[in-house]
Formats: sequence, structure tokens, C-alpha cells
Amino acid sequence: MSKYRLFLLRHGEGAWNKENRFCSWVDQKLSEDGVKEARDCGRLLKEQGYKFDLVFTSVLSRSIHTAWLVLEAMGQEWVPVVKSWRLNERHYGSLIGLNRADMALQHGEEKVKLWRRSYAITPPPIDESHPHFLEIYNDRRYTTCDVPKESLPRAESLKEVLDRMLPYWNSTVVPEIRKGRTVLISGHGNSCRALLKHLEGISDEDIVRVTLPTGTPVLLELDENLKPVKPRQLLGDQAKIQAAIKKVEDQGKAKAST
Repeated sequence: MSKYRLFLLRHGEGAWNKENRFCSWVDQKLSEDGVKEARDCGRLLKEQGYKFDLVFTSVLSRSIHTAWLVLEAMGQEWVPVVKSWRLNERHYGSLIGLNRADMALQHGEEKVKLWRRSYAITPPPIDESHPHFLEIYNDRRYTTCDVPKESLPRAESLKEVLDRMLPYWNSTVVPEIRKGRTVLISGHGNSCRALLKHLEGISDEDIVRVTLPTGTPVLLELDENLKPVKPRQLLGDQAKIQAAIKKVEDQGKAKAST
């Protein structure tokens, strides 16, 4: 029997998603398509009669803006939104800002797939010579974290994303779900994938094949132990969802020069 509902949402398309670049902790805004995706998501959830009691986001604008647009489209702007760096996208280290297709040409599609999708492989760390280092680590939002700024990651595997997210999940999100509240996590591709791995018990090998398109809500129905009672549901037009999944998977493929 389903006792709780949890919704996960990868934010709408960001400006660097559109350019096929590793965005990670660089604070990019939503693209025009991303704004539309978020609004469409909110309209879909409203049409299906869902209501939220609490929304969690990362501290990155594309996650927060998506939550705002969803709630606005649902007529639920008053619902509280709680932000934490622990729900941030995976830190891609020195890969940040690079084009995925270009990297596939240089290093091979399989290597890029491992960097993007594998569980335990950590990309090369960012250092002070990186063009986006100061933009990230001088940002005032990272003075508000529950760890010192110097302890924040410089690169992460998906495993390390889950390791930094689980304490927040257990201490802050789980108690709200257990109160019977319907929670939306407006997160990122990898923060949502990491949480799915934890909740669904997905193996290290199989998580490579889990792809979440932008702007598509995922419904999890959970039992009293917060274990899924049925497969996750990606809500919306299923043909469009499959096309969006393929689009995400193709981002890591090398494009032939013309």
C-alpha cells in the first residue's frame, strides 16, 4: 500500500544545457525552453490534481526558478520553498564549461559516458586556474552552507553526490514526508538520479542507464519505510518523454564535423 507521495523534478532546460556544456555549479539561468518546460510541468500537475505542502531546491538559480514557475502555474505560490547546497547538481570539476560533444570527439563517447553517468568515477578536480573557479567559490551563497567553504567539493562522483545529500535527506526531508506532507524536490539530473538510486536500490551498474529529461515530474509512491510500492512514474506525454530522454543521452555523443 502506498502511504506517501514524493515528486522529483529535474529543473527546466538551462542555458548551458542548450549549449551542451557541463554546467554543474556555475549558476546558469533557465533558457526560454526551460521556462516553458517548468510552466508546462506546473500546468500538468495542476490538471492532475496534485497539491504540494513543501518544496526543496538546491541553491542554484535554475532549480529555484523552476520551483517558482511550477508553483505559479499550479496557483500554489504560497507553498514554502527550502533551499540547500546539498541538493546541488553534481560537481563536475575541471569539466565545467566544456562541451560534451567536443569532449566525446577528444576522449571517446564511452569515456564521456562514464564521466557523466557512472556511479563511482570522479572527474578531474577544479583548481584555481579554471576560468569558473572564482565565480563559484567567491559566490556569497556558499558562505551560508553547513560546512566551511574550503570543505565544499572540487569534483564529485555520483556516489559522492549521494554521500553529501543523504544527511540532508534523512534529517530534513524525511521528517516532512513522515508527517504526511506531499513534497516536491526541484533538483538536478544527478541529485535526482542519486536519490532514485538510494530509494529504489538501483545497482551501481544499472544507474548508468537511468536518464531524467528536464522539466518532467517523477512520481514515487512510497510505503511506511519509504520504499517504492510501484515503479517510478514519469508524468506527461510518454512519446515526448522518450524523445526527451534520447535527447539527453545524445548529448554525450561526438558530432561529425561538417
